[in-house]
Amino acid sequence: MAKTYVIDTNVLIQAPNALECFEENDLVLPLVVLEELDGLKKADGERGFNARQVIRTLEDYRCSGDLIAGVPLENGGTLRVEANCVHEPLPEGLPEDKSDNRILKVCCHLAPEHPILVTKDLVLRLKAQMLGIEAEDFSTEQVSSSEQQYMGRVECFAPERDFEKFMTEGVPAASLYRCDELGRPLPLSLCQNQFVLLKDDTSLQKTHLGRVWGDRVIPLEYARSNPYGVKPRNAGQYFMQEALMKPASEAPLVIVKGQAGTAKTFYALAVGLEKLLNHPTGEYRRMLICRPNAQFDADIGFLPGDEQEKISPLMRPIMDNLEQLLDGDEESRYDNEMELESRLMEVFDRNLIQTEALNYIRGRSLEKIYLIIDEAQNMTPNQAKGIITRAGKGTKIILLGDPNQIDKPFLDERTNGLSYASEKMKGSPLCCQVTMLPSECERSPLANEAIRRL
Repeated sequence: MAKTYVIDTNVLIQAPNALECFEENDLVLPLVVLEELDGLKKADGERGFNARQVIRTLEDYRCSGDLIAGVPLENGGTLRVEANCVHEPLPEGLPEDKSDNRILKVCCHLAPEHPILVTKDLVLRLKAQMLGIEAEDFSTEQVSSSEQQYMGRVECFAPERDFEKFMTEGVPAASLYRCDELGRPLPLSLCQNQFVLLKDDTSLQKTHLGRVWGDRVIPLEYARSNPYGVKPRNAGQYFMQEALMKPASEAPLVIVKGQAGTAKTFYALAVGLEKLLNHPTGEYRRMLICRPNAQFDADIGFLPGDEQEKISPLMRPIMDNLEQLLDGDEESRYDNEMELESRLMEVFDRNLIQTEALNYIRGRSLEKIYLIIDEAQNMTPNQAKGIITRAGKGTKIILLGDPNQIDKPFLDERTNGLSYASEKMKGSPLCCQVTMLPSECERSPLANEAIRRL
């Protein structure tokens, strides 16, 4: 039996194709949703673009029939606009002119149909529950909870005879296994490009680091590299270095997840500087760095200056990392701040590194670019798809972030673009992924202690 779903505006703004995701069910758009879309259509950035896309989709449906009576959808469901709920009563304390409450009026009016309200707004879901209305999040773009998400790495055992041949021949993936709490062997399912910490099953002190390729686990190719003088300090950094150093022809997409202090941004910049400055083979033309919250919406548009001046406060963490890389002497790095600043500006003046607002990436075709998206957990799934599809020939895209540190409304650890891209690209031969462990924090003793205690 077909269900009735009432769709909130924020669902359409985050996922403009949401109307196509409800199978053979009946969709209802409250009139206030059209009004909110109209108010957002001139907005800058992702919200305005998505609002216009949804409005164009609705116009196509309008031309095919009567939206008030209902029009058929390609997936077999129907879509209609509901405007007949003006006089529906609401409990005291819920103002009738508030948009969210007007949506609740529609749900109350449709009570005989047992509607399900779909919204990204947690408070609206709470209100709906108070009124006895079933409500849920938009689940199509949700991935598994953080404990179940793909980490891109695994620890396992190999028989001694295979372990000893690893450095020369690799090991068959089928011979690897894990153990349960009682030490009993468990079968292991590995993905293409998954990183492996391999242990000898006769001596836990013997380990190798490798990567799944085809039906074998092979040694890391760049384990002895020190990009821009940086040496990996733990297994996670060896894995991250391998993913970043591989050319764009082999691994055009790299996804690194992990808590603060695990050197995600630092290492990505180090490899970029190695490729552009230390060994300029022409692999990349320049390094381009973006952050999802560097947008020309109201919160940034009022700042004075041109684009670079507007986004510079949001790029300060990038500058901090570059300062450490451009002067590796920790003891005297800040003795002459003017000289350090001059070295930093020289890299930008030579056009080797550019910083850019994320919403200006749309529509571009990036060729031979080393593209770093920092704080990628603040992207929507639609933004992640838009960024990855911008990759032209020779471009390498690096998504960095911590799914537990989200600053954007309506996103969480299961619906952010970083986690979404990670789960969808799992097993791709063109994507390398690694999740850094809390124990691999290298920022400072205090950072390690805070991660352990807080």
